[in-house]
Amino acid sequence: MTFAQNPAHTLPIALTMGDPAGIAPEITAAAWQQLRDTGFVFFLIGDLQITAQALSRFNLPPPISINDPGQCIDSFADGLPVLPLHLTNAVIPGATDPKNSQMVIQSISMAVDFCKNGQASAIVTNPISKTSLYQAGFAHPGHTEFLGKLASRFPGWSQPRGPIMMLHGGGLRVALATVHCALHEVPKLINQGRIVNSLQVLHASLRHDFAIADPKIALCGLNPHAGEDGALGNEEQNILNPIAADLRNQGLQITDALPADALFREDARKQYDGVLAMYHDQGLIPVKTLDFHGGTNITLGLPFVRVSPDHGTGFDIAGKGIARADSLIAALSMASNIAHNRARS
Repeated sequence: MTFAQNPAHTLPIALTMGDPAGIAPEITAAAWQQLRDTGFVFFLIGDLQITAQALSRFNLPPPISINDPGQCIDSFADGLPVLPLHLTNAVIPGATDPKNSQMVIQSISMAVDFCKNGQASAIVTNPISKTSLYQAGFAHPGHTEFLGKLASRFPGWSQPRGPIMMLHGGGLRVALATVHCALHEVPKLINQGRIVNSLQVLHASLRHDFAIADPKIALCGLNPHAGEDGALGNEEQNILNPIAADLRNQGLQITDALPADALFREDARKQYDGVLAMYHDQGLIPVKTLDFHGGTNITLGLPFVRVSPDHGTGFDIAGKGIARADSLIAALSMASNIAHNRARS
């Protein structure tokens, strides 16, 4: 695994705490163990005691408490740097507690501010429990939407805008036109404004975040067989294909709507750099099938870099020391490389 090194990376990556009752503490410890001697630097915004317990499971040294992100650059190899937040309630692995949700939210908010203030090059977010956050009054569908709200702190945030969710893994980059909504709501959300913006954000990200000069984008159809010329649905004829044609006239390389059941086969994947899927499972199933443990979730169209592991809190295995850190390490690597590419562009 290669980690980019560039002027932006004199700044560390901010890692949020995630739900402390899930696998976040132990995969964070495992990630630090694997990266401590690579010259790569990140710091955790979280609870010192929970982090120390996780490190001890791997017979690793205790964390290093820091007051400023810059303090971790020279000491990363000696101990996991933690900017401490203090949980007020006991943490039982596998048993999330809404009373700790405020600290989870604060960790995310602080990470965004560190990027805004030029103290971090990117954000990587550990998995959260949306159910627990909802019980504490969290007003957003998930991480992605909350980060989109926090992006308003950046003055002059320019178009095209996200947040747009992209899943990366198994050689695929798949962005989603719709995310956390019921399947029956998807057709109503497939409209010109949403699809045009999603394609523009995806195109801009492939250029600036992935350094692809002239990206090729495959557009998923909504209906079986991409509508079969209107016999199985007309969203492709009435909305998707006219948008693709208009954007091609503007110089973007975008296909007409293609049948999703054939789009992700091996030979088809060689023909494009990114995909816009119409709904959650249409995009996530192929990525997770190809790379379940190493996939990442990237939020496109934000004024800061945000990447996360492509898995949940893992409450069923929390505290057992068996959680794999592959996806978190991949997320840290991806955040590093995107920050590098944005700095260059």
